Amino acid sequence: MLDRSRNREVCLQSKAFLVCIPLVFFLACGGGSSPEAPKIVAVQPDAVSLQTGQSRTFTATVDGAATTQVTWSVVEAAGGAITSGGVYKAPGTAGTWHVKAALTSDPTHAATATVTVTVPTSGVPGLGIGAPLNGYRPFPAGNAWNQDVSTLPVDPRSDAIIAFVGATAGLHPDFASSTYGIPYAVVTGTQARVAIAYQAYGDESDPGPMPIPDPPPYEGTSPTDTRGDRHVLVLDRDNNFLYELYASQRQPDGSWKADSGAIWDLTINDQRPWGWTSSDAGGLPVFPGLAVYDEVAAGEVKHALRFTVPAAARSFVLPATHIAGLSSDPNAPPMGMRVRLKASKDISGFGPQAQVILRGLKKYGMILADNGSAWYLTGCPDPGWDDDDLHALGNITGADLEVVQMGTVYTTPPTGPDPVIQAFSATPGTVASGAAVTLSWTATDATRFFVTP
Repeated sequence: MLDRSRNREVCLQSKAFLVCIPLVFFLACGGGSSPEAPKIVAVQPDAVSLQTGQSRTFTATVDGAATTQVTWSVVEAAGGAITSGGVYKAPGTAGTWHVKAALTSDPTHAATATVTVTVPTSGVPGLGIGAPLNGYRPFPAGNAWNQDVSTLPVDPRSDAIIAFVGATAGLHPDFASSTYGIPYAVVTGTQARVAIAYQAYGDESDPGPMPIPDPPPYEGTSPTDTRGDRHVLVLDRDNNFLYELYASQRQPDGSWKADSGAIWDLTINDQRPWGWTSSDAGGLPVFPGLAVYDEVAAGEVKHALRFTVPAAARSFVLPATHIAGLSSDPNAPPMGMRVRLKASKDISGFGPQAQVILRGLKKYGMILADNGSAWYLTGCPDPGWDDDDLHALGNITGADLEVVQMGTVYTTPPTGPDPVIQAFSATPGTVASGAAVTLSWTATDATRFFVTP
């Protein structure tokens, strides 16, 4: 703004400016426009209910438009944590907390959202994408994924196999605090089911429909993407069934295409038919082998992890059921091979998250499930991961690992009699629309049955 006393001095000195100076003064003081003060920040959603350890992303708007020019905070000291991008992580205790967004340029403009945090029932997973498992572990305690292998003998070919994969190559966490990794979703038994059309391995896949939610838990940039493995993993917590797809792609009508898919009854020690693949190369489930944040946060990984190698053998060992390697080298690892971290390895110098994972690798090991990069461990993305902590896992090399003694190595899948359905009937045979019927069947040499429309 121009100084008023100076204007008067200029006017006295030169009459030629008597006309223009007031105009200049007018433009400087009153003719311009200043930006309107922004309206109060709005936080969406304004109220949510979460379980301990669960995450939620909040957004902020000013004058009805989304903005990133805010500073996020949690009002209460014990109310959890929130990132600069608005990703909130609930604390480990129940309570009512408040997330706050304030304009960075003017913190007096702010708004809050209410977060109600409850402690989940132990052993019952939450709901949604990346929901906390709350101690839930798929499959019975005696399942291969849940087996304590810390005292089992070392395989006689361990050193040669480790050298083939890479004795100097380090462990690599194939997951992070971003979207990097394989996500999963937990749904109820009432989740709507969608049709699945199989492409490459339909003859080795379990038929749909499957309870895939929208938005789906999708590995990749988009459900319509065509790159990468594109796994979709869904856990029906009410019925204890796991649904998995590989190379999947959502269609405009809401149905899905996939190269292969599998359905797992998590209450029994089920496996694929001999020689069949699944949503994973070795015929294994993916979900039980993921490193999941809330397990690590609870202090213990109670199952084996999934890992990959650059070149697998033309063979498999249980729990794998499918040959997915091309190498004929006698030291190439078969699908299903289990490796563990040597008990003598000192892990005291690692961060807290890495230590939990490494203790799990000493007790439960990791199972070869697919071809990929050497010693890549699979996990679920979660904002709670400390990426620097995870990155330090690379200091564990193949030389720190050992192969657990393997059972029978299959170079061809075992064969047996084909299953035969001897009878299939409905009682009554004629019903009104919406009425119920009882389906009955008898079969031989079969262990799994699917009743589809």
